[in-house]
Amino acid sequence: MQLGIERLVVFFELVQGLQRLLELDDSPLTLERPLERRLVSNCRDFSLLLTALLRAQGKAARARCGFGTYFTPGHYEDHWMVEAWDGKRWRQVDSQLDAFQREVLRIDFDPLDMPEGKFITGDEAWKLCRAGKADPDLFGIFEYKGWDFVRGDLLRDRLALVRFEILPWDFWTALEKPLADSSEAAWQGCDALAAMQANDSTELSRLQDALQQGDWQPPADWAA
Repeated sequence: MQLGIERLVVFFELVQGLQRLLELDDSPLTLERPLERRLVSNCRDFSLLLTALLRAQGKAARARCGFGTYFTPGHYEDHWMVEAWDGKRWRQVDSQLDAFQREVLRIDFDPLDMPEGKFITGDEAWKLCRAGKADPDLFGIFEYKGWDFVRGDLLRDRLALVRFEILPWDFWTALEKPLADSSEAAWQGCDALAAMQANDSTELSRLQDALQQGDWQPPADWAA
């Protein structure tokens, strides 16, 4: 999948964010800033920046969209994090969890190598709900929840795997029709996407092909 406008948007998001951060405090980026001179950002911003920094160092990294289990007990909170390849496996990293947030949220695990189950990727969330192992109404953020939200994060996660990290609130044809009003084929289409991974070039190519079919992909003017 060749990326055009959306890829440029991501680039300028990162540049503008760093510019604003330096306006607040022009210290080197390697130095920790006091809370009052930090840039307010969301989880996708943190994840994209870390992904970009790791890739710039020649390391394999990818942003993932899904749900964190460590924000509200019993709830799967809409969230983004990073998977970084350490030479043997993909390590899940939540770069948003600084010392202050770890204290407030009572985080008892290493955010640079999160244990299994702390973060549920979009495909995992979909499969859990389809198997009846989790309630889709427990997945979301604020008043937004349910099957349609889980489908949205599934699709955002699949796109992120092919380096198309859309905004959390981007909306297009594939998300317009409620699943409750959709055919069984639509549900099965989500099942097929959830089953696809991108751990090697062959899997990545298959996922890219699947996303380019039908209405899964975002509008044509988002890519060139």
